[in-house]
Amino acid sequence: MKSYDVTALGELLIDFTENGISTQGNPVLEANPGGAPCNVLAMLNNLGKKTAFIGKVGKDAFGEMLAREVENSGTDIRNLVFDETVHTTLAFVHTKPDGDRDFSFYRNPGADMMLRREEVMEDVIKNSRIFHFGTLSSTHEGVREATRHAIDVAKQNGLFVSFDPNLREPLWASLDDAKEEIAYGLSKCDILKISDNEVEFMTGTDDYEKGAAIIRERYGIPLMFVTLGREGSRAYYKDLAVEVPPFLQEHTIETTGAGDTFEACALNYVLEHGMENLSAEDLKNLLTFANAGASIITTRRGALRVMPHAEEIQQLIAGRK
Repeated sequence: MKSYDVTALGELLIDFTENGISTQGNPVLEANPGGAPCNVLAMLNNLGKKTAFIGKVGKDAFGEMLAREVENSGTDIRNLVFDETVHTTLAFVHTKPDGDRDFSFYRNPGADMMLRREEVMEDVIKNSRIFHFGTLSSTHEGVREATRHAIDVAKQNGLFVSFDPNLREPLWASLDDAKEEIAYGLSKCDILKISDNEVEFMTGTDDYEKGAAIIRERYGIPLMFVTLGREGSRAYYKDLAVEVPPFLQEHTIETTGAGDTFEACALNYVLEHGMENLSAEDLKNLLTFANAGASIITTRRGALRVMPHAEEIQQLIAGRK
């Protein structure tokens, strides 16, 4: 028996999101706990799974707030490290009229990128069923070494490895470096969640069907999901390709956390059903649940604190039927 269903490594930061206008006519920004890996874990907690996080925040007011919120969400934070000299990373989220976002990061440096190999608790990874990571923990040399070490520990101990590129172009000194690190993640993962624009970034084609085929042939990833925004999502497994339409919301506010919610729902299905002999119907059920969960989070500001519960998701699905 493993202590954790999923352990994730990566960024934990504050997302400052727009929340109205002040009486003086200035935009009001709300400090939301954020960071893709912990968003994934928070959603998994809501689905009844046990999770742990590996990362670093500053020993400051924001770092203390993040530690409290992640722990309150149900995630084990024994491997959350506090940096005495570098402040917690901040992200400012600018919402477009269609709900999509642009990001401005205050991370030069930020505490999340200061995690070191020797600070990774190997026992936390060994006592997990799935290890999950993205590329924000590979933008700089020290944290990149820590991430690769954690991946090696996971592979050596028979964990499923889950990867979400989560490309944030402003954080890379060179987009060639970004491609190299995404390629490394693709070469290591058993489960991939990748967006349509990331498929184009890695393959050079805006035909996601062709792009997905290129990635599958090149890296041999057993289970791959392509998220298509307002077009839904697609799953690839062995010789199966299954597409499910989205649950479009009338009251979408922003898309922060939608991909993370999808990721968590997909991992939850793997935890409950495994990855052997999945049928087209299995993949359809997985994508339907994940699409519905991602849809709900777009109606809420922030992500980590407001992840949906299984009952809400099932209710939305039942409404479609």
